Amino acid sequence: MFSPPMIDPVAVRIGPLAVHWYGLMYLLAFALFWLLARLRLRHEPFASATPPWTRESVEDLLFWGVLGVVLGGRLGYCLFYQPSFYLAHPLKVLAVWEGGMSFHGGLLGVMAAMLLWARKHGRTWLQVLDFIGPCVPTGLAAGRLGNFINGELWGRVAGAEVPWAMVFPGAVLPDGSNPPRHPSQLYQFALEGLLLFVLLWLYARRPRRTGQVAGAGLLGYGVLRFVVEFFREPDAHLGLLGLGLSMGQWLCLPMMAAGAALMVLGAKGRFEHAGH
Repeated sequence: MFSPPMIDPVAVRIGPLAVHWYGLMYLLAFALFWLLARLRLRHEPFASATPPWTRESVEDLLFWGVLGVVLGGRLGYCLFYQPSFYLAHPLKVLAVWEGGMSFHGGLLGVMAAMLLWARKHGRTWLQVLDFIGPCVPTGLAAGRLGNFINGELWGRVAGAEVPWAMVFPGAVLPDGSNPPRHPSQLYQFALEGLLLFVLLWLYARRPRRTGQVAGAGLLGYGVLRFVVEFFREPDAHLGLLGLGLSMGQWLCLPMMAAGAALMVLGAKGRFEHAGH
């Protein structure tokens, strides 16, 4: 049994200003996206596209993507996880310092932002999603590392057969006990972050039709997140829902279906030269 490192969530204090590790992880995520997207400019079909993809394209995409992540992540959490509370307290939606972000909401926010960006720059939506897809998983890895440092979003109670189980200070049960748990944040860091990045980056390096890379990203994340949710503690106010699945798993099902559809239809060339 292990205990997670006791890291102060505040990385730096400058007078009244406190810089949190989780915020730094967001900055790291955006920096990694910028670096990887610069590399994507050298990959086909983007390297020879007309009009050309440029460094300015990447910087503009990053700006729109940040807006999509923050707005979509917050609204998604409010709507998916605590809709009744936020309907009763609408101003609390703005209280982002109290925590509460949803990956699935952030994904929808980014997809909406990319649609607006594509229309603004005369690109097709799926081409934009194909471009950014391989650049996203490292940002997810950074976010999960931030969750681990914060000692939040811990896993379910683990048995003696899990020697790497950890005791999280905030995971005390109603009876006062604090049993060891799966470090599900690290599972997500490794699977949804690093593994998905490697697989998607290698997949995207070979010639693919429009929509296939975006579809692979959606399908890959959906499958890996669905699996990890079996080891992650469900949200206390929701618990397990129908069929014994968590909210995260239910949100992954349409994501996997959409990803598979994009891969199949993309392979058939349904999105080539189409204004999607």
